[in-house]
Order: sequence, then structure tokens, then C-alpha cells
Amino acid sequence: MSILKGVGVALVTPFNEDLSVDFESLTKLVEYNIENGTSYLVVLGTTAEAATLSDEEKKQVIEHIIKVNNKRLPLVLGIGGNNTLEVKKQIEETDLSAFEAVLSVSPYYNKPNQEGLYQHYKALASTGKNIIIYNVPSRTGQNVEADTTLRLAKEFPNLLMIKEAAPNILQYFDILRKKPEGFSLVSGDDEYTLPVTLAGGNGVISVIGQAYPKEFSTMVQLAFDGKVKEAYEIHNKLVDITRLIFAEGNPCGVKVVLAEKGIIKNYLRLPLVAASEGLYSKIKAEMATI
Repeated sequence: MSILKGVGVALVTPFNEDLSVDFESLTKLVEYNIENGTSYLVVLGTTAEAATLSDEEKKQVIEHIIKVNNKRLPLVLGIGGNNTLEVKKQIEETDLSAFEAVLSVSPYYNKPNQEGLYQHYKALASTGKNIIIYNVPSRTGQNVEADTTLRLAKEFPNLLMIKEAAPNILQYFDILRKKPEGFSLVSGDDEYTLPVTLAGGNGVISVIGQAYPKEFSTMVQLAFDGKVKEAYEIHNKLVDITRLIFAEGNPCGVKVVLAEKGIIKNYLRLPLVAASEGLYSKIKAEMATI
């Protein structure tokens, strides 16, 4: 789907000191990204600490982002889990009229084999909704192999894209070489964004991109335009901050950057905790060089 091309950002959920959802900061974050070139917004992904939000809070966050965005950018909604029938039910029962697609992470913890992963996404495809496969083995414990992704892509047109975050970049390239027309791949690893886009990817669903939307969007557009040297200048400038924000897990690092920029407050919900003083200092020092 060409509308989901460029830099999508997996929005954090800002919290107040009492750990209630900070809707004022969420408004700032959405506006900051709209004003600085972000292509589309991903709502309630892993970066949003969605696992720690109640059903009512999720509903409120969704409604708030839809209202603030006011149809200015395309929206993607995260709905995933390790109970296939329950995920399918959620997708069927959720009002998706404001969303271009559902981003659905592969089942975690259960560690299904490749046939199980295929059958999971086949069940989700049967909803008739636009689905983005999300492969992130570091979190799920199981890799959706390239052959499985390609099998799904060829059989189910509404499985329209994969957010690929396998640790082996060769897997991205295998999918890009063999994928059917109409199926897209975006990087799920911020540091792989540029090489994957240059190889034919549709950009990225990013964490760091929400903190540096102008720089990241410019880099990706330069890649689309074939301006490799200029794109790598931006990539190289952002490599260290990108690595730092993941040093103690996500989203604690990007929340430091966003807090330093005055967009949100630096609070997370357990079991996640704020970045250590040492990491905070390193991130702050690196920000001063960008």
C-alpha cells in the first residue's frame, strides 16, 4: 500500500508522574511529528507500552490520536497477541474505519513453528482487513522466516506488508528480491532503515523517527531519490543516538530524548523503568552533537 511509505513512527504513550496517561503530551507528540515530515503514525505498538494499558486507556489513546490527527496522516493500529482466535476476534470487533491497516506482531512466548505462524496469519487474513505482519524475533522468541512471509504474501493480498525486524539483514533482502508485486517491506530496525530502503524497501516503522522526524524523513526521501551519499550523511549522524536509545530497552531511551526536547515527561510503567543516570547522560551528550 503506497500510502504507507516513508517514515512511520511507533508512538510512545506519555505518562504523568502518577502514571496516568498524559494526553497533553500525546497531543504535542502527534503535532510534532505531523509538522516535521512523518509519513504515518502507528498507534498502540510495542513502543506505546500497550501491554501495560487497560482496555479503557487503549480506547482513550486511540480516540485521542484520531481526534488530534484529524485525518492529516494515515494511521496504523497495533493489535497482536499469542492467542490467534482472540486476536482475530479483536480485529473483527474493532472499529478500523480511521486506520489504513492493523500491525500484528507474530505470536510470542508460544514459539510456534513455521506452519503455525503461517496458519496464524492465514486466520488474521480471513478477517478481510489490511494486515501488516510484524516479525521481531528478539521479542517473540521465534523468527518468521522469509519463505513463510513470501508464502503468505503470495496467497493473501490483504497481508499487504511486513515490518521486518529480524537480526539478519539478508532476510530482508531475500524478501525484497522474491516478494510479489503489491507486497511491501519496511524496516523494523531503525539502524537498517537506509540500506533496506535503498534495496527496495518502503522505509521504516521507527522508534527514533518520532524524536527526529525531520532528519529521518529527509534521509528516507533521499534514499527513494537515489541520493545515497547525502542519505548516508544523515544516517551516520544518527547511528550513535539510535544505538543509545535501545541500550536499556525500548522505549526508555526514546523517552529520554523526547523529554529533553520538552515534548513528554520521562515516566514509564512497570515492569519497564526509566533509563539509568549513566545512559541518560550519554543520550543527552549525544543529542548535543546532532
